[in-house]
Amino acid sequence: MKVILLQDVKSLGKKGDVVNVSDGYARNMILPKKLGVEANAQNLNDLKLQHRHADKVAEEQLENARQLARDLEDKSVEVRIRAGEGGRTFGSVSTKEISAAAKQQLHLDIDKKKMVLPEPIKALGTYEISIKLHPKVTGKLRVKVSEA
Repeated sequence: MKVILLQDVKSLGKKGDVVNVSDGYARNMILPKKLGVEANAQNLNDLKLQHRHADKVAEEQLENARQLARDLEDKSVEVRIRAGEGGRTFGSVSTKEISAAAKQQLHLDIDKKKMVLPEPIKALGTYEISIKLHPKVTGKLRVKVSEA
């Protein structure tokens, strides 16, 4: 019997897969526990529509990420930090502070976990950090660190 899985089933398949199982296994295990439904024409059509919708949503998210990356290219954020002699700072600038400054200055809500700092910012100056907006899209944001 062919079954469309509604959840991940260990050693059988992932959600949305169409698998062939014995009639008894389907009747006694898969169908009563709502792990899957019978793969008839209507259910296969519903699955196809769900895949189309998921593809459309993923394409929209990708396009939104690309647009945000284009918007971030020409923008910069200023972060103020206390500094001593020679431009050495007391502490470092974290992604949390950069995220808060972007929210306040640019009105953009950028997740601090998506920011990639190769090394901590411990000096005054201008830095360019990369932001992973989508698995396929990475944007750049300029951060100017100045003395408070």
